[in-house]
Amino acid sequence: MTDAGPSGDATTAARRPHAAVVFNPVKVPEARLRAVVSAEQARHDWAPTVWAATAADDGGAEAIRTVLATGPAVVLVVGGDGTLRVAAIAMEGTGVPMAVVPMGTGNLFARNLRLPLNDLVRAVRTAFTGTDRPIDLAFAELERPDHTVERHGFLVMAGVGLDATMAADTSPRLKKRLGWVAYSDPILRSVFGNAQFDVRYRVDEAPWRPMRAHTIIVGNCGTLTANVLLLPDAAPDDGFLDAVAFRPRGAVGWSKIGYGLSSNRFLHRTRFGRLLGRFLPTSRTLRYVRARRLEVAFDHPERLQLDGDPFGVVVGATLTVHEHALVLREPART
Repeated sequence: MTDAGPSGDATTAARRPHAAVVFNPVKVPEARLRAVVSAEQARHDWAPTVWAATAADDGGAEAIRTVLATGPAVVLVVGGDGTLRVAAIAMEGTGVPMAVVPMGTGNLFARNLRLPLNDLVRAVRTAFTGTDRPIDLAFAELERPDHTVERHGFLVMAGVGLDATMAADTSPRLKKRLGWVAYSDPILRSVFGNAQFDVRYRVDEAPWRPMRAHTIIVGNCGTLTANVLLLPDAAPDDGFLDAVAFRPRGAVGWSKIGYGLSSNRFLHRTRFGRLLGRFLPTSRTLRYVRARRLEVAFDHPERLQLDGDPFGVVVGATLTVHEHALVLREPART
């Protein structure tokens, strides 16, 4: 027998895969996370895990670039939807699987993809034992009032109107304490105020069309907090964006929106509901479109959100989708 010695141990370690962890130190119980990752690493005989904390000034982009340079077999992104958004942009096109360990308030991406929630052990174990799925990454080119243009990515939804108000006007402290219930105050103020805006929009290469709306939401995923199905046809891997415009006329209009959203799951996720939907009239208060490219232009500056974070005011936006730009590590199917 040949004694490999220290150099042999190093060679063996170099051949083993290793994971990388990028975590938001504000939201993550670091000691417990490290213990769970170490246990899975030992169980599967992987090389030592690489760790990096996100920085407040870039949301984690530099941390992702740092760990990717080490050649990880998978990157665990630990934090909320904002951390995931930054990580996804940095990992676009790399082919390295991203495993999600949700630690935010809404965790909309994890909910839509049916990833483990409130189960740290299972979420971490998925990184080491799960299967890989290609998913889309959406982009928003935002035109500011001074006509400068910024490009940002998003995983779940972009919105103007109600959800932008929620993102901008909800206290972070209340979100941490109350979860999605903290949004009730800005929701009620927005509904009762019923302020609407004029917008022009274009779907793919179709002509521009005018519209007046209270809210426009464009999604790569379809479900909101409280399990409300907003965009019934949205799928994170189909190469399309789905959009809806709220166009209520007074209290009756809002009641129609409430009914439409509450019935979406039945009408679109059950066989009888889909059959019934063929005979129901198209709603004027909820206007849906699908597109690979959606352009909007506003008469006046409007607030916009991406994945639940406020992104200031815009006078226009171009939203596109990069099909299968990311690889997601999800729980193995049994």
